[in-house]
Amino acid sequence: MTTEPTSPKEKLLQAALMHVPFDGWSPAAFDAAVDDSGVERAVADSVCPRGAVDLAIAYHNQGDAVMVQRMKETDLEAMRYSERVAAAVRYRLEAVEDKELVRRGTTLFALPMYAPDGAKLIWGTADAIWTALGDTSDDVNWYTKRATLSGVYSATVLYWLGDSSEDHADTWAFLDRRIENVMQIEKLKAQVNKNPVLSKLMTGPNWLLSRVKAPNPVPQSDLPGRWTRP
Repeated sequence: MTTEPTSPKEKLLQAALMHVPFDGWSPAAFDAAVDDSGVERAVADSVCPRGAVDLAIAYHNQGDAVMVQRMKETDLEAMRYSERVAAAVRYRLEAVEDKELVRRGTTLFALPMYAPDGAKLIWGTADAIWTALGDTSDDVNWYTKRATLSGVYSATVLYWLGDSSEDHADTWAFLDRRIENVMQIEKLKAQVNKNPVLSKLMTGPNWLLSRVKAPNPVPQSDLPGRWTRP
């Protein structure tokens, strides 16, 4: 986040960061960013048609990129798998320069009109973590891993925003507990997959989800057995 901005959107984002803690991700912050960055108004409106909302999204994605880069520079192989996941979430939060930027973003994406954007960003963070960790699942696990981690990440962010403990020690303890819960779920799923009866029950959902994930829609005639609508 400390690299010199080059593109118009990067310049706008860099200029907006000093205004967001006071004005939020708002039109006022966007207008101030345009004035401070030197980016022409027409260009600013072109690269950010939704104004500060687009900058808030760019800020979140920038944080994901910093997290992934730090993961690449860390010897994750020396950690247990649960520790790798926890480290990734911690790296993501440590990529934030000012809590108020995230707090203001949380407020923005809590609005009904922007809630889908917020959910997509959280999912994107979870996906970035699992991808960086080398996840190769292509069945229902692809979805459950990201959905579960999205919940862990969201809860941890909210806890972190209110945490005043030294070096956020309470947040990292909270995160470790949540990750341990996730690992318990993974162990349960492994037991289900090893059970010949339960694993067969999951064949239909696994197949259907894999087709939903595919670029082409699932033809009605291709749905297996009881998954076909009457």
